[in-house]
Amino acid sequence: KKIAKLANSKFAVLTDCCSHAIFLSLKYLQSTGEVSIGDSIKIPSRTYVSVPMQIEHAGCRVAMEDVEWSGLYRLENTRIWDSAVRWTKDMYVGNDALQIISFQIKKRIPIGKGGVILTDDEEAARWLKLASYDGRDLSLPYTHEEHVKVCGYHMYMTPEDAARGIILMDNTPEINKDSGCSENYTDLRNIRIFKE
Repeated sequence: KKIAKLANSKFAVLTDCCSHAIFLSLKYLQSTGEVSIGDSIKIPSRTYVSVPMQIEHAGCRVAMEDVEWSGLYRLENTRIWDSAVRWTKDMYVGNDALQIISFQIKKRIPIGKGGVILTDDEEAARWLKLASYDGRDLSLPYTHEEHVKVCGYHMYMTPEDAARGIILMDNTPEINKDSGCSENYTDLRNIRIFKE
């Protein structure tokens, strides 16, 4: 709730890392039919190496182009935005986007590892929360036969990391410049596994 309020989104779903937030967002869009296995998703060629890896792990194809960006960019053909290096008041882009933020050690909220998905889409937030936490409905006891609602993933943020994040948020200004841009990354098209 604290992150959603700062970002100006309705929901914020915590994950264990930004990379998994991208993966889970892609899996959600596949579950709704917005993205299909084998679809081509275009990203900047100068970004963090895990972004194309998560696209491939989700069963999609990666297309890269040389574009300049600062703070955030859209995974084209989706409503996913990678804003791993943006942390500032009212940062949510709106329009039911699935906007990813990182809490890696070099970011504005340096938990060490962690991510969040901002969205105004209540159905997406519900699915992402379930999927990130082993498909479990946390309102039901672990021993309840119906507590697992979907075949999920073990990608949730621990309560200890979340508590640390709250402390860090309370000591971080609300308005910040982007902490990264395309100039901070190597061209992934030059890395052997991504050569087209």
